[in-house]
Order: sequence, then structure tokens, then C-alpha cells
Amino acid sequence: MIALLIALQFLTRLPVSLPGMPTPEQVGRSLLWYPLVGLLLGLLLWGAHLLLGQTPALLQAAIILALWVGLSGGLHLDGLADTADAWVGGFGDRERTLTIMKDPRSGPIAVVVLVLLLLLKFATLFTLLQAGHGIYLLLLPWLGRSLLPLLLATTPYVRAGGLGQALVDHLPRGQLPWVLGVHLLGMLLFGWAGLLALTTALLLFVWLRRALLLRLGGTTGDTAGALVELAECAVLLTLALSL
Repeated sequence: MIALLIALQFLTRLPVSLPGMPTPEQVGRSLLWYPLVGLLLGLLLWGAHLLLGQTPALLQAAIILALWVGLSGGLHLDGLADTADAWVGGFGDRERTLTIMKDPRSGPIAVVVLVLLLLLKFATLFTLLQAGHGIYLLLLPWLGRSLLPLLLATTPYVRAGGLGQALVDHLPRGQLPWVLGVHLLGMLLFGWAGLLALTTALLLFVWLRRALLLRLGGTTGDTAGALVELAECAVLLTLALSL
């Protein structure tokens, strides 16, 4: 249960408090709960959609997107911004890319990427809500957070001493495939939409992981956050275009 609380505290801005300082093993086990936290976020977004009732889809999309960002505290958006700045400003150099990624300031590339991503999310949310597919709100954060343990389990972590290092060092690798398998089967209950979403997310995962290995030799916390945002946006876009 402590591991679940750690996952909730890290991935959301829900009022969660820990009874004490967690052990490294508990921090590592929290990765197993990331998909469930994603499902909880999806339930909250879908619940907001149901509460808004007959509110026009345009306004609903704006409110739900704001809630989406607020519930996560912009954690993954920050990772995407840092990754975008570093990727462009690094000019293909590993050390320069990692150095820029640590800079807390956001450059123009980060701003442009965030604006474009949020614009695409808003437009695709509006399209799905207008078409009566609000149930997909359950799937999106669920799938996005499920990719995080998959990335950390299959990709070297290159930021020594970072938060991700503790996660990777103590990740229960034997249990992870079973946990991810159960969540994957749950996502397939969405039928064709679930299969399409999973295919899109996994293709993006393979492409981004390869790019990270070529540029950095592995992943960081920032690039993991970028993966979540890019996967959510790609799945939203795919589902909207498939209507």
C-alpha cells in the first residue's frame, strides 16, 4: 500500500501523505502501481465529463484539458519541455543534450512544443467528445502511465543519482510483465479503439526508445515524461482521425 501512495504522490497532485520516509525498495515497487494511477486519473477525467453533462463539447474539452494538466501538476509537460529544448539545442551531442536538459529555464523551442501539443490535445478532445466518445478519457492516462515502467525496465537510465535511478535499481522486474499484461488485457476491453490505441502507443514507444538510445544511450526522467505526453497526444490524434 505504501508503494501505491508513493506512485500517487509522485504522479498526481492528489492530497496524499506518506507515513514516513519510504525505503528504496518501496520506491522501486511503486512503479508497479503506475498503470493503476493512470486508470484513476482516467476515471476522474471521465467523471468530470459525466458531471458536465450537456455542457457544449468545446467548453468541456477546455475544462477537461485544464483538469488533466492540474491533476498531474504539469509533471510530464515539464519533462517534454526540457527534452524539446535539449534535443534541438544539443545538436546531436550527448553531453550537451544532458546539460541543457538539467537547465530549469525554458527556451523558445519548449514553449512552441508545449503550445502545439496542448492545441492538438484540445482539438482531438473536442472531436472525441463531440462524437460521444468520452469513455476514451479512461484509456488515455491509463495507457500513458503504463509506458513509464516499460521504458525504465527496458532502457538504461543515464542520469546517475537521479530519482529514476532508485526506481530502476529496485524495480521488481519479475512481477512487472504480469502487471503490465493484466492492464493491457483491460485496455483491450475497449475493442477496436483499445487495439488501435495500444498499437499507436507501442509504435511511438519503439521509435522514441530507439532515438533515446542513439542520442543519449538511455533515458532520463525528463524523456520519460516526454514519452507520456507524446503517447497521449498520438493516441488522441489516432482515435480522433479514426472516427
